[in-house]
Amino acid sequence: MSPEELARFIDYLGDKRAPVTVLHYITCIGTIYRLSERPTVDKSPPVTLAIKRLFRAKGRWQKQAIPLTRDILETLLPACDDSNSGLRDRVLLRLGYDTMGRAAELCSFRFEDMELHPSGRAALHLRFSKTDQMGDGKLIPIGAELQEDLGRWAERTGGSGYIVRRVYHSGDIGTAMETHDVRRHLRDIQIKAGLELGGNLTAHSFRVGAALDMLERGVSMEKIMLRGGWKATSTVIKYLRAWQVVR
Repeated sequence: MSPEELARFIDYLGDKRAPVTVLHYITCIGTIYRLSERPTVDKSPPVTLAIKRLFRAKGRWQKQAIPLTRDILETLLPACDDSNSGLRDRVLLRLGYDTMGRAAELCSFRFEDMELHPSGRAALHLRFSKTDQMGDGKLIPIGAELQEDLGRWAERTGGSGYIVRRVYHSGDIGTAMETHDVRRHLRDIQIKAGLELGGNLTAHSFRVGAALDMLERGVSMEKIMLRGGWKATSTVIKYLRAWQVVR
């Protein structure tokens, strides 16, 4: 693909996709070219100009996830009853908020990842993440409420394997939940709670909400980045900028 062809591709996608999505496609193409040791095209003048045209036409603004803050969490939890699906949803809510995990990370946690410390506090071992592809891993402390819910959930699931699981209409507990299931279950919990937020909650709502709460408590940007697994300050600011004004 020549730089001119890629520039025309950007113009074509610009009419159908959000600018951030187009930029993601171009970045992926550039990475593939570099890994295959082919001449790079994503940084060429025609492509750079095409991207600038796109941003001038549509802007750089990207819609951010609705924050799931502590007060929203406390509003959602009463909608989770003591059935298997209700307890699973309670675990999902607390797990997402405490760990600030992305959907794939929430679905990857296993009971075997939980560690108890002499102080009585528990932590979960996150083995891989979007920003840790090599598996260096990190320990994430969790609250007493989540620890208690995990204990009850372990009694029903056998206490091994994946934590976040499907629950069938019969009430039987099934296999591990897929990442796309997280959004659907959050939507269902939000409907049960009768909570109107101007949109549906997503897995990223955990990250934005917890980060906002930490910011309002005066937690430093470095600690927020460490907890959320962010490597660039600009990324955190992008998440928080619009919602901090609302708060």
